[in-house]
Amino acid sequence: MSEKKKINNLIPKPNEEIINMKSYSAPLENRRKLLRLDFNENTIGPSPKVMDAIKSIKIDEISIYPEYDLLRNELCCKYHRFRVFDNNEIGIFNGADGAINAIFKTFGKKNEVFLTTNPTFGYYTPCAQMQGMKILTCSYVGEKFDFPLKLFKEQIIKYSPRLIFICNPNNPTGTVINKEDIINLANLNRESLIVVDELYEKFYGDSLLDSIDFNKTKNILIIQSLSKTAGLAGLRIGFAFGNSELMQYINKVTGPYDVNSFSVFAAIAALNDKQYIEDYVLKVKEARSWIMQKFAHTNLRSHFNGGNYFLLWPNKDPKTTEEAFRKKGILIRSMFNKKDIENSVRVSIGTKEQMEIFWKVYKEVDL
Repeated sequence: MSEKKKINNLIPKPNEEIINMKSYSAPLENRRKLLRLDFNENTIGPSPKVMDAIKSIKIDEISIYPEYDLLRNELCCKYHRFRVFDNNEIGIFNGADGAINAIFKTFGKKNEVFLTTNPTFGYYTPCAQMQGMKILTCSYVGEKFDFPLKLFKEQIIKYSPRLIFICNPNNPTGTVINKEDIINLANLNRESLIVVDELYEKFYGDSLLDSIDFNKTKNILIIQSLSKTAGLAGLRIGFAFGNSELMQYINKVTGPYDVNSFSVFAAIAALNDKQYIEDYVLKVKEARSWIMQKFAHTNLRSHFNGGNYFLLWPNKDPKTTEEAFRKKGILIRSMFNKKDIENSVRVSIGTKEQMEIFWKVYKEVDL
C-alpha cells in the first residue's frame, strides 16, 4: 500500500504538518562498549562527583516530584564565572532539544519564515515543520564553510523572519560567527527572534553569555547544555537564557516536571566540579591539535574549526568507511544526507589517547 493511501485510511488522521514533516534521525541503538566518535558526546563520562550525587539519592527523593529551585540558584550564581543571572532569565529543559522544541512552540507560527543555515543541526527543521513555518536556509561559503553573513543580512531585511537559529559553533561544519555580528543581526529587525545554539561553545570559547544584556537586547536567546562537556547526555539537561519576559512565555509550554530528579542532582554536582569540565575541554582541544596535524600531512581533505568534531573526506565511500570503522569498534558518522558535505564523515574528538586509536584504525581502513 502506498504511503499516501495509508495516510488517507488513517482514522483519526494526524495534523497535516506532522504528516509532511521530516523526522530527526536520532543516535542508533547498540552504541555501548564502542569508541563513540559519532554524536559529539563526552567520551570519558561525567565527574565522579556526579556519580556520587546520583548514588546518594534516597527513596523518598524518587517518589516525590522533582524540585528546581536549588538548581536555579546554582545556575544564577555558579553557571557563569563572570556574571550572575536573574532567576527569571533561565529556563531548565529536558536537554537542549527540549529548549528548541519549546521555543518553536512559543514563537513558531504557520506560514511565517524560519531562517537558519544549511547544513546545521537536523532537529531545527522538523520543529519548524511542526509549526507549519516556511523554511529559508543559507549555505555556508567556500571550502572553509564561512558564515554567510551578507546573505543572512539580506534575508532578514527582505523576509523579516519570525525565528532565526544560529548554531555557534555550527554542527557539523564547526563554523563560528563572532558575538558582535550576532548582535548586529539582532538589531536589523527587533521583531525577529534569534536563537543562538551554543552547545559546542566551550570547545571554542567565545560565548555570547559573557557580555549580552538581555534587557537591552531582548530578541536573542542562548541555549547551552551539560551533554557535550559534562557528560550528562543520557540524563537530558539543557538550559536557555534570555530576557525574563520571553522566558516566562517559553516556560509556559513546558510540562511541570519535564526534567527528572536524577538530572537535577547530576547537574548541581557537575556545576560544583567545573574543574573537571575544564580539564576535559582542554584534553579535547589538545587532541584536536594532534589529529589535525596528522591529517595535515596527508593529501586528504579535512576541515577543523570550533567544535569537538571535524569533517573528513575519505578515499572510500563514506558509508563504507563508517561501516569499516564500526567493525573495528569505532563509531563515526557519514554525512551522506547533509547538503554540501555529502561525501564526508564527521568524527567526534575525544582525548589524545582515543584519537591515537582512531588514527591507527584510519590508516588501516582508508589510507
